[in-house]
Amino acid sequence: LLRHHEAHPVPLRSRAPRERARKRAMNEEAPEVKKLSEKARGRQAFKFDGRTVYEWEQTLDEAHIYIQPPEGMTKHHLEIKIEPRHLKVGIKGNPPFLNEDFFSLVDTSESFWMIEDGELHLQLQKAHKGETWAAALKGHGQLDMFSEQEVNKKLMLERFQEEHPGFDFSGANFSGQAPSARSFMGGVHHDPTIR
Repeated sequence: LLRHHEAHPVPLRSRAPRERARKRAMNEEAPEVKKLSEKARGRQAFKFDGRTVYEWEQTLDEAHIYIQPPEGMTKHHLEIKIEPRHLKVGIKGNPPFLNEDFFSLVDTSESFWMIEDGELHLQLQKAHKGETWAAALKGHGQLDMFSEQEVNKKLMLERFQEEHPGFDFSGANFSGQAPSARSFMGGVHHDPTIR
């Protein structure tokens, strides 16, 4: 014979202590992850033979390349040609220092260069707003997966801020992967005649 045992409710273990421990662990990692995230979202260096050739970064609309010219170099010494798919940078009368294709198309009518604070700064208007560039120039390395994801997050937040100017997204963050700023929810909405 089977006896019927009275069912005694067994209290479920609270998830709160486990959840607090997980959050505590995440907060302990946060400074390290935050530092990596900030580095990934900032300037990226392209190095060759241990020397920095240039640094670059991007926004929703633009890619920026920064080059440290030789001491005493002025704009009058430089020869720079920005084409939709190609970049040449050099000193007049010499072979180009850079002679490479861009990662993607550039709108040359809205792109320019300048020397500011002793640094050559090329400001390149992306032809495809919201596109994430994995590199400034083809064949010059690519963003690692973590950095590319951080750049995607940065571009999405820029897009949200642009589309909703009354809101502050400066403290916003994504959990998980960020979608493409160019194609998310029907793509970037802009009038190319308005800048």
